[in-house]
Amino acid sequence: MPGDDMNDRLAARQTELAAAIACGAAVPPGFDPVRVGLARQALLHKRADLAARYWPLLATGLGRRWHEVFTAWAATRPGNGPLRDGWDLARSLHAAGDLPALGARELAGREAGARYDGRRPPVHRRLPTVRRVDGAIAVQARGQIRVTYRRR
Repeated sequence: MPGDDMNDRLAARQTELAAAIACGAAVPPGFDPVRVGLARQALLHKRADLAARYWPLLATGLGRRWHEVFTAWAATRPGNGPLRDGWDLARSLHAAGDLPALGARELAGREAGARYDGRRPPVHRRLPTVRRVDGAIAVQARGQIRVTYRRR
């Protein structure tokens, strides 16, 4: 069909533009890099705001640095939804030794309540579980999660 080639080219251009905005890929020819950059920053800011709703203790623990830390981390990663974005960021900060105490409490509680491998959506745990993150200890039993924090 005559329109199929044109539709395929349009789809390819849209994919390139989406990759530039969402994942930091190169800006496709013919698009204004400044406007694409502004759209990208707006998307990263929105992702940070949504993740903060799912991870309020982590966002509070980072305080004024939340948007800066989140957008720097998310700049080259496609979004996986706010719950998983926050989870992945918390794990990344923990691995780097930069996880604030409030974030450690929240991460320990999430890890006790669900299994998450970083690729597939989290699955709620059925069996009793104990998880430790830095000074935070979370215990999950019968669907209830208790988190304590011991200062060093």
